[in-house]
Amino acid sequence: RKQIDKLIGAVQRDGRTIVPVRLYLNEAGKAKLEIALAKGKKLHDKRETAAERDWQRDKARLLRDKG
Repeated sequence: RKQIDKLIGAVQRDGRTIVPVRLYLNEAGKAKLEIALAKGKKLHDKRETAAERDWQRDKARLLRDKG
């Protein structure tokens, strides 16, 4: 219960997200879910990712059209 409360607090207080990492069955046949806390990207990271994605798309288009 302490771990669950800690995760809920992190989500509400810090704006983090709970992400499922792994789903598996244990020896007793019960389904288990491994979860993790994730932190979102900052604005400058998002811009960098978008710029890289656009460049890759343009580069592929140029190579396809040229030859």
